[in-house]
Amino acid sequence: MVERQYMARLNMDDNELRRRLSAFEITEEDLQRLASLRPLAERHMDGIIDDFYKLLLSHEEMRVHFPDEATVRHVKRMQREYFLGLFSGKVDLRYVEDRLRAGAAHERIGVAPKLYLAAYSRYLRLILDRVMQDVTDVAQACQVYASIQKLVHFDMALALDTYLAASIDTITRHQAAIRELSTPVIRVYERILLMPIIGTVDSQRAQQIMETVLVRVVEEQARVVILDIAGVSLVDSQVADHLLETTAAVRLLGAQTILTGISAQVARTIVRLGVEIANMHTCSRLADGIELALRMVGKRIAPEMQQRSE
Repeated sequence: MVERQYMARLNMDDNELRRRLSAFEITEEDLQRLASLRPLAERHMDGIIDDFYKLLLSHEEMRVHFPDEATVRHVKRMQREYFLGLFSGKVDLRYVEDRLRAGAAHERIGVAPKLYLAAYSRYLRLILDRVMQDVTDVAQACQVYASIQKLVHFDMALALDTYLAASIDTITRHQAAIRELSTPVIRVYERILLMPIIGTVDSQRAQQIMETVLVRVVEEQARVVILDIAGVSLVDSQVADHLLETTAAVRLLGAQTILTGISAQVARTIVRLGVEIANMHTCSRLADGIELALRMVGKRIAPEMQQRSE
């Protein structure tokens, strides 16, 4: 379950729970006070939740997250469970799991943190209004509200922790997808692979290139890998070293590397840097590299008429 994953990410155990409760100054007295107000909470629950969603849906930014009446009914039902949980008199690891689930759900549907915090603020105001209606003693009302405020802020911290963790996971997945798109390996012919490299090659991307190439060489049992650098914005000693490392790794798997897309400027740079590329076949054009690769696997490109005569 997703919430278990975030429990582990936040190192949430009994000790961490105690530390968090202490940080928000939530005492057993606070929890008992809230538990004693359970009848009041049940009496006002529907009115508070209806007013809460009336406020939320009056803002366009929030309305987009509740596209139809069925969605509104569903979130209201979930909100009732959340609301009564505030007056259960118990905050344990199961309680925390429920709050983490809420944070992950709000990140998944794209609710911005500012809207999330604004919603909590409105929630507290609505609760305070109802408490002041039923608790006539001002001092007692203040104590009740202070206890509710502590617990709601405790919940906010849990939800935001989960929201941030979920956002980081989403960003990580996107970065992985981008890296995969930036290092495509194309099967040109049986046992011949082509990787066009475009843009900047830093250490992280070089590692990704090497890993991707090596995996595909094994999968395809490739004998030749063409690395086309026509789209590389800058070829310096670092880039050249990365290419040489990739070539050496490919050679250990029994394949050879052809470097194509070498412009006159790149050629001058490589010579000036004194980079030794004797172990790598080189061609200025990709077409020449493909012809060379075919010859290396015992194939060749011939005119159509010549193929028919043969």
